[in-house]
Amino acid sequence: MIIVTGGSGQAGRACIADLTAHGYDVVSVDLAPPADPSVRHSRVDLADYGQTVAAFAGIDDRVDGVTGIVHLAAIRAPGLAPNPVTFSVNTLSTYNVFEAARQLDIKNIVWASSETVLGLPFDTPPPYVPVDEGYPGRPETAYSLSKLVGETIAEQFCRSDPERKIIGLRLSNVMDPEDYARFASFQDDPLLRKWNLWGYIDARDAAQAIRLALEAPLTGADVFVIANADTVMERPNGELLDEVFPGVERRREFGDHETLLSIEKARRVLGYEPRFGWRTS
Repeated sequence: MIIVTGGSGQAGRACIADLTAHGYDVVSVDLAPPADPSVRHSRVDLADYGQTVAAFAGIDDRVDGVTGIVHLAAIRAPGLAPNPVTFSVNTLSTYNVFEAARQLDIKNIVWASSETVLGLPFDTPPPYVPVDEGYPGRPETAYSLSKLVGETIAEQFCRSDPERKIIGLRLSNVMDPEDYARFASFQDDPLLRKWNLWGYIDARDAAQAIRLALEAPLTGADVFVIANADTVMERPNGELLDEVFPGVERRREFGDHETLLSIEKARRVLGYEPRFGWRTS
């Protein structure tokens, strides 16, 4: 039994479909109902600790014997709410999820951190490319600060219990297949997508990464950058970097369209390998 918070959202829908296809018993916990009426759903406000722990403990015949939590629910991007609201809702709900799982002895948690922790929108250029998990977080918004605080909370929860696993996935900009029609509009101006180094993640590959993280025989807190293997651009990386980030260190050679959001750690540790993308859809 896996609970997916935010199961009605873009990544949540793909995650539930993927977990169900791989034989998991899944329940969505969200304020919004799912578009698919076949998905079991309970309305829960995760900013309320009592509702959170009650939902994870059991909801009639919908939830019982939970073995893992996928926490995707959040105010999903900067600017969608006033900064204090974004920070408080995201931070409090993440704490409540982690604490409810601790109280109920649920030790397998995967949650959506964010690529924004890397320093997006890169008005201050990144320290090097491809960017990876190797440098400290550089939050530039209340949203990204809430995600960095969530990563710190995860570290402390796992410090107190060496058997607990809390994996944060720094998901790139999530795209559904129908979003690929918009990619043509990115091509004439490299500044339109410089804010995340021209990256993206297909929702189906985000779901793959979530499942692999749930299944990984790991303990402790860790974070992984999750992006597709390529950029959103037809222009090669060398030209883009020369024009937009000419002074940024290039730490290794990379392909013309290879992602500049490094997924090497996810590949090595989780066995993650993107399967979908705009060039093949």
